[in-house]
Amino acid sequence: VQLVESGGGKVQVGGSLRLSCTISGRKLDTDVVGWFRQAPGKEREFVAAMAWIFGGTEYSDSALGRFTVSKVYAKNTVYLQMNNLRPEDTAVYSCGLGIVRSVFAADQYEYWGQGTQVTVSS
Repeated sequence: VQLVESGGGKVQVGGSLRLSCTISGRKLDTDVVGWFRQAPGKEREFVAAMAWIFGGTEYSDSALGRFTVSKVYAKNTVYLQMNNLRPEDTAVYSCGLGIVRSVFAADQYEYWGQGTQVTVSS
């Protein structure tokens, strides 16, 4: 199973980025794809998640209203659209995949991508 993230980069405050997480090697069913981020010196934190089949979503308080998670079945890809970015959004963003009981718990995801850096400058 492989997860590949892309779309990170450097933007100014208020800018937008769209991250992609493309999944291969697994027939997705009741999986959840979660987006997490980790800033230097901080713990990994939950950002957003989507249930692959039913499409239900969950967002952190910080992401709600600014970030949107979506998917394209045909591409086995989940996207994280990030708008109105702030300096505190600077982190390495990773997607995780698994059949989880809690979308918020990173240790319940079975597979992870390598991460993509997002840097927001003021």
